[in-house]
Amino acid sequence: MVYQDPLHYLLGIEGLALLRTYAGEHGPEFGEARVAEIRRLLDSALPQGVEAARVDTTAGYRVWSETYDEPGNGLFPVEEPFVHEIVDALPAGVALDAACGTGRHAAHLAARGHRVIGVDSSPEMLARARERVPAGDFRAGELDRLPLPDAHVDVAVCALALAHLSDLRPAFAELARVVRPGGHLIVTDIHHEMVLLGSEPHHRTAAGAPQIIPSYRHRAADYLDAALPAGLAVRRCAEPRSTPAEVTAGLAERLTTGPWELWPWTLMELAPAAVAAASAGVPSVILWHFQRSGSVTVVS
Repeated sequence: MVYQDPLHYLLGIEGLALLRTYAGEHGPEFGEARVAEIRRLLDSALPQGVEAARVDTTAGYRVWSETYDEPGNGLFPVEEPFVHEIVDALPAGVALDAACGTGRHAAHLAARGHRVIGVDSSPEMLARARERVPAGDFRAGELDRLPLPDAHVDVAVCALALAHLSDLRPAFAELARVVRPGGHLIVTDIHHEMVLLGSEPHHRTAAGAPQIIPSYRHRAADYLDAALPAGLAVRRCAEPRSTPAEVTAGLAERLTTGPWELWPWTLMELAPAAVAAASAGVPSVILWHFQRSGSVTVVS
């Protein structure tokens, strides 16, 4: 179980902002304002915390599949151009969308002329993917046990999924296994610094029970330690950084946290200046382009 308390979160954000101030990114007045906000938070009557169960992706996405494609996921506009740029430069072939979800990337691969295979552990996500890409071949499976033969696909995409795994090595070994020599693997994932700031999928079941799909804080070295021994060479890596949002000073007049399902985003609205300082320059995603050892092709 995970206990999430709004006061704990806000104090943590204020602490990160103070560390940035201590490092010289802000002046003493900003630091004093943070201390004043902390005092106000401690004196406030914020709601009690929520205890949520950690669940695997199969259980978690059973609920999330109903709203996954709704507008509002800020990671999609950051990672999709990276994926599309690589895919659009490759000739059509056999493509794998690993952990395909609702078929977001499978649809683009199909539109570019690829014969698409999608794999996911969630029956609900697969059902939506089949509706989205009727010509696709969608199969139930896990990232560490992909239901494909060796060296079967020309390009594989694994988007915003590997952070849910505690160990990256089995999944990378499988992804490398099914990609042909010279083939390409594109991996996108939420950045570990965003996970630290509280970005983890969470929702309530139909009965109202809080659930969290855990995200692990994998660093670049963790991806490399998993990919390089599997015979994957790095072609490109990117960590797009955020820019400070325009914020107003001080807490909201009323400390309304919003529903737990919208934490930490609604909590951030209660300390906008601290959030802007704590999150300035924090990458939202990490993006990888690998190529399997063998006959290497050049992507212009």
